[in-house]
Amino acid sequence: MGVKTAVVTGGSSGIGRAVVERLVADGYNVASFDRTPSEEKNSYTVDITSREQIDAALAEVRETLGPVTILVNAAGIDSFGRFVDLDFDEWKKIHEVNLHGTYHCIQAALPDMLKAKWGRIVNISSSSAHSGQPYMAAYVSAKSAVNGLTKSLALELGQVGITVNAVPPGFVDTPLLRSAEGQKRLGGTVEDHILRTPVRRVGRPEDIANACAFLISEDASYITGQILGVNGGRNT
Repeated sequence: MGVKTAVVTGGSSGIGRAVVERLVADGYNVASFDRTPSEEKNSYTVDITSREQIDAALAEVRETLGPVTILVNAAGIDSFGRFVDLDFDEWKKIHEVNLHGTYHCIQAALPDMLKAKWGRIVNISSSSAHSGQPYMAAYVSAKSAVNGLTKSLALELGQVGITVNAVPPGFVDTPLLRSAEGQKRLGGTVEDHILRTPVRRVGRPEDIANACAFLISEDASYITGQILGVNGGRNT
């Protein structure tokens, strides 16, 4: 098959960027999709709530890098507030990005994987889908649905050589975490939470990238439909 081509959504910052860097280091052709693209090579301006933008960018990637057989869905946005005050437009916005965007990207990339009879899909969900999280009903419900989508597609696509897994990060030092800390949404500081974490440190985006790299590798060819928590032991 030659050098495989991967697409990473949300690839300009945080976890997505770490995944891009790791996959490049592992020798893959990698394209990053993000609403705010970086200046790095193979970075595309894509709003994943737009199927037209996704399809157009994938067409360019196929032309320049080859068929897309690896997809990491790392793009996401969060939202905080009491459920009783949650506006339905905000609810829909969170689901459009975190769930519907994942749907669009998978469905758009699948033809290449089906043709190759080989593929790797890794969805970045959230540890909040395990534990729940107050004041984040829209986000938690969307990420929980991503886990369900992962399990369903794993059963559907395994027989054609495509594995589908999810990595729910927990307490990872990203712009989203620091923003939540600044808004006093964490129930304490990052340092406070480190003391409550079994491994006694905050997670790094590279920790999530390492898990993605493993699930993409041939070493993980017998692993599908799994939710691989990377959270320092905060959720078991």
